Amino acid sequence: MTQRLTLQTSLLLAVAPLMWAGNAVVGRLVHTLMPPLTLNFFRWMLAFAILLPLAGWVLRSDSGVWSHWRRFALLGLLGIGCYSSLQYLALQTSTPLNVTLVASSSPLWMLAIGALVFRVRVSRVQMVGAALSMIGVCVVLGRGELAQLVQLRLVPGDLFVLLATALWAVYSWLLSQRAEPDAIRNDWAAFVLAQALYGLFWSGLFAGSEWALTDPRIDWGWPLVAALVFLAVGPSVVAYRCWNIGIERAGPAMAGFFSNLTPLFAALMSAAFTGETPQPYHALAFALIVGGIVVSSRR
Repeated sequence: MTQRLTLQTSLLLAVAPLMWAGNAVVGRLVHTLMPPLTLNFFRWMLAFAILLPLAGWVLRSDSGVWSHWRRFALLGLLGIGCYSSLQYLALQTSTPLNVTLVASSSPLWMLAIGALVFRVRVSRVQMVGAALSMIGVCVVLGRGELAQLVQLRLVPGDLFVLLATALWAVYSWLLSQRAEPDAIRNDWAAFVLAQALYGLFWSGLFAGSEWALTDPRIDWGWPLVAALVFLAVGPSVVAYRCWNIGIERAGPAMAGFFSNLTPLFAALMSAAFTGETPQPYHALAFALIVGGIVVSSRR
């Protein structure tokens, strides 16, 4: 049963988008220090080590993580291997604000994936909301200029984040099927650890390919180490835990609105740490995307 939205619950729900925005900003700050696919592998390797004392029982032979390996391998591929890797790839050529704005359209991708793949009916109101949010995404892609949108020249980061958002929608629909053992599903640390177990295989495979096909380098130092610790603790563990508690208390519908704080936090952090000042078109895109989601969520 959901409770009313208290100040404590609001703060918990705000922590997750703050961590997600921090993920984008930090990923941008260290994009010259470590290759993106390698960064993702190190992030989840550290997160796995943090989660292991909390839910090490998942590795037992009778936990269900091995008998349901296809399920967790697919979730690990989409949520950890692909989504996180594509985000860090996007940040090589795009800004944290652009990345988080485009990613905040994920509810609309969920509508599209639900209709096309899972045969879920989409209402007219949801279609109107989807149109508003997609206009907001186009504003970001066109950098606020109609002429540039007509002659659309996407930077690689734009394409990477679009693909990442679409894959996240597929991942979210798979989560809704609840096909894993209840003991794992009902324990947040166990659920993340089970996905990370297989996600490390995929992210390690991608990182290995990066080193085999390119000429990467790592500039070790305290900035990179600090960034890796933050990425492993904040976006990977703290955000997930706070988000789950917030959903339990306020419900997914109310929590969904808090996720749209991510671009706002990214704008503030970008201005503070990267010197990338938000532009007027960012505010317009934010209003359109949030407006579309609000319209879509109405009964």
